[in-house]
Amino acid sequence: MSAETASAAWIAFGTVEIDTLGHRLFVDGEEIGLERKAFAVLVLLARESGRVLSRDEILDEVWGHHHVTPGSLSRVVALLRHALGETAEECRYLHTVHGVGFRLDAEVRSAASREELMADRPMAVAELALASVLPVDAVTPIDETLVTPVADAPVPPGKTRRLDGRLVAVVIGVLVVAAVLLGRHQFSRPSADSAQVADLKSVAVLPFENLSTDGNNAYFASGMQDMILTQLVGIGGLKVISRTSTEKYPSHPEDVKTIARQLGVATLLEGTVQKAGNQVLINVQLIDASSGSHLWAKAYTRTLDNVFNVEGEVAQNVAEALKVRLTSAETARIDRLPTSNAAAYDLYLQASAHANRAYDDPVMSPSELPVAISLYQQALAKDPDFALAEAALARAHMQMYFFAPDRTNGRLAEAKSAADHALALQPNLGQGHYALGLYYYWGHRDYARATTQLALARQALPNSATVELLIAAIARRQGHWDEAVSLFRSATVLDPHSEFAFNQLGVTYQSMRRHADADRAFGAALAVSHNPDGERMAQVFNELMWKGNLTPMRTMLASIAPGSDAYAGNVAAMYFDRSLARDYAGAIKVVEADKAENWSDPDNIALPRRLYLAWALQAAGDTSKAAAAYAEVAEHARASLVERPDDADLHLALAFAYAGLGQKPDAIAEGERAVALMPVAEDALTGADMLAHQAMLYVRLGEPDRAIALLDRVLSMPTGMILSSALLRIDPIWDPLHDDPKFKALLQKYPVDG
Repeated sequence: MSAETASAAWIAFGTVEIDTLGHRLFVDGEEIGLERKAFAVLVLLARESGRVLSRDEILDEVWGHHHVTPGSLSRVVALLRHALGETAEECRYLHTVHGVGFRLDAEVRSAASREELMADRPMAVAELALASVLPVDAVTPIDETLVTPVADAPVPPGKTRRLDGRLVAVVIGVLVVAAVLLGRHQFSRPSADSAQVADLKSVAVLPFENLSTDGNNAYFASGMQDMILTQLVGIGGLKVISRTSTEKYPSHPEDVKTIARQLGVATLLEGTVQKAGNQVLINVQLIDASSGSHLWAKAYTRTLDNVFNVEGEVAQNVAEALKVRLTSAETARIDRLPTSNAAAYDLYLQASAHANRAYDDPVMSPSELPVAISLYQQALAKDPDFALAEAALARAHMQMYFFAPDRTNGRLAEAKSAADHALALQPNLGQGHYALGLYYYWGHRDYARATTQLALARQALPNSATVELLIAAIARRQGHWDEAVSLFRSATVLDPHSEFAFNQLGVTYQSMRRHADADRAFGAALAVSHNPDGERMAQVFNELMWKGNLTPMRTMLASIAPGSDAYAGNVAAMYFDRSLARDYAGAIKVVEADKAENWSDPDNIALPRRLYLAWALQAAGDTSKAAAAYAEVAEHARASLVERPDDADLHLALAFAYAGLGQKPDAIAEGERAVALMPVAEDALTGADMLAHQAMLYVRLGEPDRAIALLDRVLSMPTGMILSSALLRIDPIWDPLHDDPKFKALLQKYPVDG
């Protein structure tokens, strides 16, 4: 490493530029968000270009080797590969030296400023890049006479305006490369058929096949797969793919190489489970994807009374087969039995089957999670010291609180009690820290405490995409948009077929008004979705917010069968569609046919369904019924505020109810209280949504100037999922403003992009 490179403020290689002082990374001219540890590793490797740095060397330099496992480095390297846009077929810079460490291969340049870097950039870069993009027979001599002249270039008398042939090649090379790489970095998810870099110490657990004659025992096979996966996720030296990415595959695929390539792993774990009465037969085999041969296989014949340690044995054997050395903490955790009570264990596995369906599709929370909660509670009645069941119970309560939504203090208290008990029983339980992180985040928006708990969860579960997704979501709530994009992308490394990860990446892009990127992300989510109607709705709603195009949404809604789960999951969207069409009689029918107490908007602001009914009745001209509905909403909100005085959603509901009842001062006061309880500084998503709702409130109260001022503020923020110029033009809520010159000026200030 030269002295200049070691101290340079800017270093670069290829099309990568690194601002070492400002902690910024640019790839192909686009700034890429990267967390600090990943940035530090990249700088270290770049400054030691060409030299293999051992894992221990990197851990010592970047982490100080304190309280960190090798899995942390593996996760960071995955982030770097994502940021650099690399795959197994295009591993241009960052190389793994198996069993040793990592090496960055590139000609590194250094400078005091970015301008100096650009000035010193070698011409050969563009020429070589062109040759790598175009087929050999496409790189042909260029007819210089066809090149458009530069208008202001001085031309000597008697000479024709011509560009030097070599410069033409460079310019075209840069343009071709920029076009190709811009498309790649605008949305960096690999396609299903593209290969990813597969660390040799990596594994995906395929769905276990149920060989039981009783079909009701299917939960036991999936539960065993889940328990083994839970153990593997906690091994830092491994890369482990999440369940949501593997469950679409068959239990025993013929083409293991293709599946492993799609998942970015070197090995696949297959299994079968046969349960008959008290007897259980479990067969497990670890397959080398490159050769299709077995690295390890074992059959376990157990009774239900001694099946509890199978998952730990499997995890240890997988680690040994892949030559991963377990830490003492990992060994202790694996050796610990989750429970020694057969009935409790069986109930836990049954509960997990229901809980997983809700976690995979939050729309299913109200129907699946009460069943799961009951089963978890029954398991704990059998074994009160079952820490994993307590943690799972806490997570289920928080999912009910946030997505059902059941925003009650009782639900929060149940979640906190279960999480605390789980950690009292097992202080280092990653699932317990994760559940407590959910409690602080979803329950109180206490990001500091939530982040502390999630850091502990990540330490115990270094391969958990679920933990990464929650950390990304918190970064977004804090308004760290680029960091959130980077973290959501990194979660897709551990969960490459994750519908939720790509959906949330789409939500983040949509909020940032990067609607084209959002469309691609929602399309990726749709491609792997278990709930295609939900993802299709996200995509067509993005189209509406982007371009004001209603047709895709109406076509999609018309295809949903009444009475189906998809219909129930999109009932609020159907009300919205009828409102946009000014079909208030249809909107009334939609809202009256539903039974849910509350409806949530995309940012989880939960308002009473009866409030939507009141709005539709008022718009339809039925003022007496509307007044009765408003009064009912106000009464319920006031009663609920006795228990939850700081619930912003309740104050907002009361504000709209007072507005409908003509109580203007009270409505304004309640609206201001809602905004004060959920400020943008505390929540960049829901806080901005509260401001948009306050603007709606001012329109209903006949305060156009205050409404327009708020709309201007909201449109200037990353709120593309909440409000857009296109929506303002078509939503009847804003009809009273359409003739206002200030509103017309606002629409000109924020034109429709499409």
